[in-house]
Order: sequence, then C-alpha cells, then structure tokens
Amino acid sequence: MKKILFVCFFLASVLFSCKPGEKKSDVAPVAEELHWAIVIHGGAGVITRDRLTPEAEAEYRGMLQTALDTGAAVLDDGGTALDAIERTIHVMEECPLFNAGKGAVFTHEGRNEMDASIMDGSNLAAGAVAGVTDIRSPISAARKVMEASPHVLLAGKGASEFAAEQGLEIVDPSYFYTEERYQQLRKALDKDKFGTVGCVVLDLHGNIAAGTSTGGMTNKRYNRIGDTPIIGAGNYANNNTCAVSATGHGEFFIRYTVAHDISALMEYKGLTLDSAARLVVKDKLVRVGGSGGVIAIDRKGNISMPFNSEGMYRGYRTSEGSSGVFIFADEPDRLIR
Repeated sequence: MKKILFVCFFLASVLFSCKPGEKKSDVAPVAEELHWAIVIHGGAGVITRDRLTPEAEAEYRGMLQTALDTGAAVLDDGGTALDAIERTIHVMEECPLFNAGKGAVFTHEGRNEMDASIMDGSNLAAGAVAGVTDIRSPISAARKVMEASPHVLLAGKGASEFAAEQGLEIVDPSYFYTEERYQQLRKALDKDKFGTVGCVVLDLHGNIAAGTSTGGMTNKRYNRIGDTPIIGAGNYANNNTCAVSATGHGEFFIRYTVAHDISALMEYKGLTLDSAARLVVKDKLVRVGGSGGVIAIDRKGNISMPFNSEGMYRGYRTSEGSSGVFIFADEPDRLIR
C-alpha cells in the first residue's frame, strides 16, 4: 500500500542522509505513520427499532457499509479526501434509500430539487449547487463549481447549464422519481425524516474534506433551500480544525452556522472535536428546538457523530481496521484516538 511505501521511503531517506559518525539518535525523529479515516451519514430523524423492520435495518446497514468500503478503497490506494467523498456520495445518491439523488424527496409541486456542497480543508476551497432538477450527481456538480469556476454556489438552471458544459450527466427529471418518495409526499408522513447524506474524510496526505448532498424536505415550497449547500451551515472543512457534514432541520443549521461553529469552538476556545460537536448539537441546537446531527473528523482521525434526534444512519472506517455502521441512539457515536 502507498502509505507503507511512503513510510519506508521516508525512513530510508533519513538513514542515508546521516553524516559520517552521526548517530541515529542525532537525527530528527521520524513522523508518525500516516493514516486515513472516513465517516458517513445517511440522515437523522425519527429512527427507532420499532419503526424499522429487521429487513429494512439490514438493507440500510448494508448500504452504509458499501458506501464506506467505496471510499475506503480510494483512501487506501492513496487517493485524496475529495475523491473519496465524491465516490462515496455517488453510491448514496444512486440508492433510493437515502434522500439524495435517486432517492430525493418531492417538493409540494411534485418535483425533485436537490442541493449539494463540498469543501477542501487544505485551502478552504468550496463549491455548491442548489435547487437542481436534472443533474444525476449533485455532489459532482458541486465539485465542478469548486474546481472549474470562480464561484462557490450556483442554483437552478444556471447550475445545470454549467454542469452540462463540464461534461456531467444530465438526465430527465423523471430519473429521480421513486414511488415510495411520491407516496410520502401524498400522505405527508415524512415531515420528521431528513435523510440527507454526507461524508467527511482524512486522507493519507493529512488533508480533510467534507461533502453533503440532499433532496431537501418533503413538501417544501417556494424553491426552499436548506443548509446543505450553505458553506458553514451544513458543510465545512478546515485542516486547522475539522471537517463537518450535517443533517437535520436546515433552517436551524443555517441560523446557527452549525458546521462552522464547531470549527470555531475548536480554533478559538481550544475544545476537542467531540466536545465542540456535542456542545453545538446536544446543547445549542436543543435549546432552540433544532433537530438533527453531524459527522465530524479532525486531522488526528478523531471522529464524532452526535445527534439529538431518535436516530441517525452513520458509520466510519479507518486504516487501522476499526469500522462500524450504526443507526440507533444506543450505538456508538464517536471514536477518540
């Protein structure tokens, strides 16, 4: 694996750079071995064991694991955090189980309007799309905005025009139709389920990044846009602090700039990743009635996945072999290294 080759090359370069008579102890200590980690979420809401059949639970856990394995393969091969995020979220956008891409919920008018964003923690570059209806992979469109335009956020028809110019796949809006989501609109039974997908990553190069993709809220009107494409609200990454992807009631995450607030608490108050994430999600949001959760990672590979709803689809995997997919409130929601 590339990380092993990197460490071996580094050791060799140090040994052969010793001057005659110089002891190994005189040489600067070798840096710690690089490692990677990936964390995902598939939405938070009223998710309890009595509401989820054993078959549905197994299906969700299986898809979470597939998404994690996809990103892990990229990272283990030395790929970047951005590549891992894009490919991982592709898997979830193509799965009707999640409220993103193919599984996007319907608006009041019976359309699918999707949002996505991505952010590179190494340089604070970011890109986002909002209210798109015909871009097969919104997360890929967000990355194109970041890398191939001078802008951060494009919306609606303009975003689609740009995506087409960049060679991304444009589909008929009917592609996103699923009967289950349509029935949820008709019956208005999905008000408390959010289903946004997200991914945060630490790669072998020591960089972190975050990506989030969603279909928004069932029955939304007036081209409502939530926190997902808003940098600092539903998505944020900064190598100096952390990478965060959020899911929940977007209006609260926008008003309280949730993703950036976690970063700011680490930078200005010296809080650990887990302490900052829990303060925001389990204290600040709860006090104002905001429901949802976040996944977050720092450059040491510490992982936090707090939520204040009854459940959140989530999981992580690391280069050391630690891994898990979780749904309910009594399952793990952190990994402290």
